[in-house]
Amino acid sequence: MANSLQQQLMKAGLADKKAARRAKQQKREDVNRARREGGDEDAAERARRQRQEQAERDRQLEVQRQAEREEKEKQAQVRQLIEAHRLPREQGEVGFRFVQERKVKTIYVTAAQQAQLANGRLALVALGEGYELVPAEVVDKIRERDEGVVLVCNTPSAKKQDEDDPYAGYEVPDDLMW
Repeated sequence: MANSLQQQLMKAGLADKKAARRAKQQKREDVNRARREGGDEDAAERARRQRQEQAERDRQLEVQRQAEREEKEKQAQVRQLIEAHRLPREQGEVGFRFVQERKVKTIYVTAAQQAQLANGRLALVALGEGYELVPAEVVDKIRERDEGVVLVCNTPSAKKQDEDDPYAGYEVPDDLMW
């Protein structure tokens, strides 16, 4: 019983060697053809999928690079606005305190600059590691590009004067120095 079906058919006289050889060759060709065709399809499909994945990665990378370019461009515009409109800041005698990143910082300005900062005519912005004073009109342009650069920009308050107020001549300062 160790004989294959093909050998058993040849012994029984139902098949000859020539037919057995043809059947064997046909089977081998079918296997090879299936492997070639199936392999080509798999390889072609894999190559197409890889091209699509690479194209998607390239698109994502280009979007990221574009966002980085736009961010750098905004930072350059902010720097240019600040440098073009900054006011000369002499070493003042009055300390102006403000909060940056949950820490209280102090810069020294003149009394006139302090009053303008308190009234909202000047604003304090960060430039690199330092701080600059700019007019309040420029702050809106800066905020459009980067909100985090503006540290102090008070809104000008329109004080209403009551005619019957007995203390109208005694103005209470906004920033008491202790």
